[in-house]
Amino acid sequence: MLSGIQHYVFCPHQWAMIHIEQIWDDNRLTAEGQIMHNNADNPAYRQKNGDLITLRRVAIASASLGLYGFSDAVELIPSTTSERSVIHPSYPGYWRMHPIEYKHGRPKPDLRDKVQVVAQAICLEGMFQTVISECSIYYGDSNSRITFEIDNEIRAFTVECAIEMHRIFDAGIIPASIYKPHCRNCSLFHECMPKTPSQTAVNNYLKTNLYEETS
Repeated sequence: MLSGIQHYVFCPHQWAMIHIEQIWDDNRLTAEGQIMHNNADNPAYRQKNGDLITLRRVAIASASLGLYGFSDAVELIPSTTSERSVIHPSYPGYWRMHPIEYKHGRPKPDLRDKVQVVAQAICLEGMFQTVISECSIYYGDSNSRITFEIDNEIRAFTVECAIEMHRIFDAGIIPASIYKPHCRNCSLFHECMPKTPSQTAVNNYLKTNLYEETS
């Protein structure tokens, strides 16, 4: 699922727990985020603000990425040329597509949120044979929206993440957990137990304290 790419960038172990082992649990942050998305993801709600049209919960997929899912919102921006534009069956004329991802919290120090919406843009590009140069993320905590350019660097990183996700999924091998400060906000913290000693440390403990040496 496309939404998993955000989990993967945050923590490959978390992503594998959710998408390979099918383990999930909610905490306050995930519950509040779900409420926010329920309000934003109504596919029957199409907002028109002047000439701007906003489509909600748009089904998307990419053969090149091997991902599928939904975009929270896609803005259709009027265009005077067919270049980098699409034709929509419900709205005459040319339109530029601008995907938007809704997040409950605030901007992150890494690329996890940006990669998710860039993956959505790549899906839309393949589906509509267009080029999308910008996308946005709306953050509920600050009630603000950031717009950024989809450059070659983040495109390449997004593709690399998708390839690695498929490699891990096909192998069925769960990446090791690595404890970091952001683990405290993870809803799977108690299932993951990232502070648990590694297998090597456990083996050394058993060898030192429990096993009797034989002559």
